[in-house]
Amino acid sequence: MPPTSETLTAERILEATEDVLRRHGPAKATVVDVARALGVSHGSVYRHFRTKAALREAVTKRWLDRTSQTLSVIVAEDRDPETRLRAWLWALFDAKRRKAGEDPELFATYMVLVGEAVQAVDDHLVDLTAQLTRIVHDGADAGVFTVADESVTARALFHASGRFHDPCYAAEWVRPGVESDLEALLELLLRGLRSREAGPGTA
Repeated sequence: MPPTSETLTAERILEATEDVLRRHGPAKATVVDVARALGVSHGSVYRHFRTKAALREAVTKRWLDRTSQTLSVIVAEDRDPETRLRAWLWALFDAKRRKAGEDPELFATYMVLVGEAVQAVDDHLVDLTAQLTRIVHDGADAGVFTVADESVTARALFHASGRFHDPCYAAEWVRPGVESDLEALLELLLRGLRSREAGPGTA
């Protein structure tokens, strides 16, 4: 049964928009297509999202937030900071690679939308670096990591690992040896973070 104006929610609209984008692509998908998929008028969609641009930014934010939410679980885990940092960077790589590999058409669509949704992307990057900062802080607080500035270090870690999560490198994520390359990078980064007192391999 099609939703009524009372039962239509922003989440249902975003789900339908994702399906429409998958079928039509970002250039051809319209608010009318979304409304038709839901069985409502386009005015009903506009009551939740005032413009087409607002709808596209919201669906992009929803896509980015899925990754952030997955990673936030790792940040909050009761494990040593080194293990969490390694798991966090692996999870980021896995999430991006899975999105690119399992649904390449939708991934390509989102790359177009990401270019439009500047604020959503900026907020996403701020959130990710804040998560990394939390792990770095915990490591410094425990005496495992030696850092001069936790937020600067977190940004450096994020940028240093860019080959394994920046979409412009997506074609490399299926190449043989990419997992070994990531593991080698992680060991190098962790070796640089470890405090002299902690020593190699200490958590």
